[in-house]
Amino acid sequence: MEVRTETLCSCLLVAVAVITSGCGYTQQSRFQMSFLPPAPRASVDAAELPEPPAVQHNAYLGADIPAIILSNPQILQRRTQGDTTIQTAQRRYLQGKRAYQAGDIATARREFDRAIDTMLEASDQGLIDRQQYERQLDEMVDNIHRLDLAELGAAALVDQGKFEKAPLEDILQMTFPVDPKMKDKVREQVSATTSQLPLSVNDAVLGYINYFSNRGHKTLLAGLQRSGKYRPMIQRILDEEGIPQEIIHLAQAESGFIPRAVSRAAAGGMWQFLSWRGNEYGLKQTPLTDERMDPEKATHAAAHHLRDLYHEFGDWYLAIAAYNCGPGTVEKAVERTGYADFWELRARGVLPAETTNYVPIILAMTIMEKNAAEYGIDGFTLDPPLVYDTIETTAPTSLTLVADILDVPLAELTALNPACLRGMAPENFSLHVPKGTGNPLVAALQTIPSTHLDSWRMHRVGPDETLATIGKRYGVAPANIVSVNRLESAQAVEGDRLLIPSVQRAPAPAAKKTISASARRRTPARGRATTTASARPVRKNPVVVAHNTGN
Repeated sequence: MEVRTETLCSCLLVAVAVITSGCGYTQQSRFQMSFLPPAPRASVDAAELPEPPAVQHNAYLGADIPAIILSNPQILQRRTQGDTTIQTAQRRYLQGKRAYQAGDIATARREFDRAIDTMLEASDQGLIDRQQYERQLDEMVDNIHRLDLAELGAAALVDQGKFEKAPLEDILQMTFPVDPKMKDKVREQVSATTSQLPLSVNDAVLGYINYFSNRGHKTLLAGLQRSGKYRPMIQRILDEEGIPQEIIHLAQAESGFIPRAVSRAAAGGMWQFLSWRGNEYGLKQTPLTDERMDPEKATHAAAHHLRDLYHEFGDWYLAIAAYNCGPGTVEKAVERTGYADFWELRARGVLPAETTNYVPIILAMTIMEKNAAEYGIDGFTLDPPLVYDTIETTAPTSLTLVADILDVPLAELTALNPACLRGMAPENFSLHVPKGTGNPLVAALQTIPSTHLDSWRMHRVGPDETLATIGKRYGVAPANIVSVNRLESAQAVEGDRLLIPSVQRAPAPAAKKTISASARRRTPARGRATTTASARPVRKNPVVVAHNTGN
């Protein structure tokens, strides 16, 4: 009897152990791998166990985080990766700021670019608080832009001129949420809108309408206001080339109508031409000038390029996309998929991310401007159109000398001539000057030896000034001032205009650049005429002539 009892107890114990071990195995199998060594059988006193590691506080793990996030370690890991990337971007921004304060502009620009690129990477890594991320990104962009406007970084001074960052460059890599209440309203607006450019309404377009209606509203307004300076000229050229008038918004997307806008990819000007593409369409670069920065010449080139792209693809959306990423990229995307449709190519992910957002941005701005009252962009005054006289130079001519002669601020003269890179107009250059000043300037320049137009100055004598004080200001001996101006005495008379024989000279020309073989290979094989309309014939005996022309 006792034997049977012990046997029964033993069987029960074995059964319980088997059942218990089976449950334990099922529970642990989610976390243990078969190749792990078995756990030690010896018991361990709890007092001998080490203290658990301290868990660092994570500000993002608040009480309002959904339970599914807290229970999913993959989501937490992805969010942590995004937060770490943001911290890396902030460190790079601070490194750039320290370099800026130390006067190391090249390093500052490099670190600022890396900081923005890193912030954009974080957007794809997942974030718990996307609104906070967007605020941080906006703040970083605004801070860097303010430093740019302080004449550093991307806006580094080139003598009297400066380059500026394209305002919308950073958002080309981003997408924005759609306001559901906006869909029906926008569709109704488009159905009642007349447009030479076909208008589409989808989530991509609606997202940018939402952006420009809120965070991007000031940027949109600033571009529209600046467009007043160039709008009549652009509209005229687009009409001459048979381009839809709505393509003016391509310039707004590219540069915000900033003639000296530059991108990280080294595209320049209002229409953001790369050097080799600009050369293809007659926009020349020299040590003194860059015709990509000339609004009128660049507009002619852009209209010609867009016309060629439309003839190639037969579709304005594909032509606009090809303008952004190159016709070769679009051609390959069409060949790979068999679809010559922008939205289909966008959905299939065969175009660069920037290009997939480029067309929706232009459509969003077009829809908003055509319905200005609905988006709060009506009723404000555009900048007045630029009007000016144009003279042809006979020799390298200093813009500072021209400003002296005309008694206008050098900044005003530089703004009229954004293609002049180093404050010097070369020979046979179409120099723009304030309206009504062309003929007086011609007469004044003819009194100065052509070999000195690049270096001499003109000074108006002020009260209590002497030739000695004037000479000291310019680093010139008073006797030289007397000689150049053929003065009867070494006396300065208030109000007189005196030539100052300075020694500054135009920089020596650099070796001519050629288009690389790789760039030539990227040029479409289909026939395309190269414009030379902007090139001026060289005259054997050039003279300075005035043209009273305005845009």
